Amino acid sequence: MLGEPSAFRQLHHRDGAFVIPNPWDVGSAKILAALGFEALATTSAGFAFTQGQKDGGVAPEVMLDHCRAIIRATPLPVSADLEKGFGDTPEAVAETIVRAAATGLAGCSIEDFSGDPGQPIFPMDLAVERIQAAVEAAGALDHDFVLTARAENFLRGNPDLGDTIARLQAFEAVGADVLYAPGLRELEQIRAVCAAVSKPVNVIMGLPGVALDVAQLSAAGVKRISIGSALARLAYGGLIGAGQEMLGGTFGYAETAAATATIERML
Repeated sequence: MLGEPSAFRQLHHRDGAFVIPNPWDVGSAKILAALGFEALATTSAGFAFTQGQKDGGVAPEVMLDHCRAIIRATPLPVSADLEKGFGDTPEAVAETIVRAAATGLAGCSIEDFSGDPGQPIFPMDLAVERIQAAVEAAGALDHDFVLTARAENFLRGNPDLGDTIARLQAFEAVGADVLYAPGLRELEQIRAVCAAVSKPVNVIMGLPGVALDVAQLSAAGVKRISIGSALARLAYGGLIGAGQEMLGGTFGYAETAAATATIERML
């Protein structure tokens, strides 16, 4: 890394935790910026829904074009959810970091989910090699770039806290800037992860049935709180509910809709 730490990196080293919401399109990015958030992160699932795709179904160049659009929408730093880095090999991940940085992103996340139903999580050695390649590519850039390494066990049917912590520790050892195990639901699990590593930890909220707040997460050691596709799912949930109501012959949903003037003021 050359030069001074970026404003985005500095957010991770203040006291307490900050919330980084995940817009799914340009309009939602502008509204979140107008509300006063300090940084934004893309959501691969939320954007895929706008394309009529399932999560993981968006082509790399389409995803990077989406990142460019979100970056242009506001002056805020943006970190991208780049899934597994558009490839299985360390070389593919390194190339993705270079391409991502060229869009103007402040950082990105790379996960160890393989997409293979038979072996959904990359073997430990390969997972670590992929993150090491990403770290080396980010370090060769001429500007600061915050790399987040994700251990996906809890989202992929393997809620093994020990293996998850071992992976995060290995990712830290090869130089990842932020560590992230999406899907943790218990405060004790989150405390255990934060205690096991020294780099900033990201957790995801907006999960049904999880009622933890910023103060609790901050006290547990969390530095960054993202929400993944939660806002997109909330919006689509409103759409589905309104559609179902209309099919039933009524239009009561309009009473809770945001006013046009309010939306336009934020845009």
